[in-house]
Amino acid sequence: MHNLTPLSGLIGGALIGLAAAMLMLLTGRIAGISGIFGGLLSPATHDRGWRIAFIAGLIAVPLIAALVAGAPLPSPTMPASLIVIVIAGLLVGFGSRMGAGCPSVHGVCGLALLSARSLVATAIFMAAAIFPVAIVRPGLYVFDAFSLREAASASLENDMGG
Repeated sequence: MHNLTPLSGLIGGALIGLAAAMLMLLTGRIAGISGIFGGLLSPATHDRGWRIAFIAGLIAVPLIAALVAGAPLPSPTMPASLIVIVIAGLLVGFGSRMGAGCPSVHGVCGLALLSARSLVATAIFMAAAIFPVAIVRPGLYVFDAFSLREAASASLENDMGG
């Protein structure tokens, strides 16, 4: 299990925003992961250096942070077969190309730039994520205010060491 708290979410979100802003300011590029990775696959790419550094940072920084903090590294479990995971990955890649960007570029960078297209894309991404969960796990009360208040209270107590 993970120990996701409002404080860790705030810090993580701020770091993602800072990284996206720095990439935009320093290179003039938008921090869309699928575009950055896709650029590495193109044989004509002349700007591989920053792309490799960005992808390497995505992989290395969480590992380094876990080691520095003394936290155990998560061991992910794959609930589906490898074929299902490959098909899902291909669908996500196809959707990212079709939607002119992945959820990270629309949700973080596009909304920060007040892009109407990104607002619509992010709303569709969220609906596409919420709808199947509501069907598959009807007992999960996504909009139950009491449960959310209890979870937030317990999470804050955890952050404060209580």
